[in-house]
Amino acid sequence: MEHWGRLCPHPGELRVNGRKLWITRRRRFRIRHTRGVRWDHLFDDLASQFDAGLDEERRRAELEEERLRVARLTVRDRLVALAAALRPGERIGLQLHDGERVDIVPVEFGADWIGADLAGAAHRYGACIVPLAGVGALLLDREQTAASLAVRSERPSSLSARLGLAIALRDLARRRVACELSTRLGVVHGTIDRVGRDHVDVAVHSSDAVRRESQVALTRIIPLDDLVLVRIGTD
Repeated sequence: MEHWGRLCPHPGELRVNGRKLWITRRRRFRIRHTRGVRWDHLFDDLASQFDAGLDEERRRAELEEERLRVARLTVRDRLVALAAALRPGERIGLQLHDGERVDIVPVEFGADWIGADLAGAAHRYGACIVPLAGVGALLLDREQTAASLAVRSERPSSLSARLGLAIALRDLARRRVACELSTRLGVVHGTIDRVGRDHVDVAVHSSDAVRRESQVALTRIIPLDDLVLVRIGTD
């Protein structure tokens, strides 16, 4: 097999990829292979190397994209993804900033709060509102941890996802619901009278009493940042 190239100034023996070639001086040099070259194999090798390079680049791009996605996740995002994957009877463990542990089944997600059912709670306080700022840690097993990292999209029509904690507490005040409010300083029983921009007014009374003026011991004004859990009376 012969191949022609440009002028070669030094005729003689040349080795290329282990093959012995003879180069003769002519106006255009002639390369004579002492053994046949399988050009189809050469191009197949180049194509496979190119495909392997593309696959490696694609894999690296996917890993980088996943790393950036995880880096943007918030605690709320992790909880939304986990709630969507919960099996019947499964619960999410939370450690609150006051040291208490609660197990919940999320029902609604606000902008900065969770509406949930309390697992194993007495009938009087079967539901709760959890301010996300009051969550000290999520207590998850291996499967729950993996589920919390899954790609999940929230319902685009969800109104509650755009509502802040103050809005949810104003609804409790409007309905005059008896509550148990856990704060960084302790627990308060009573009824929410009003909600300001950054605080709530709680008419303090015993947990088994209805809010009446004669039953109110005092009004406690609590900063929203101090709330870690609001248990909601359900009877």
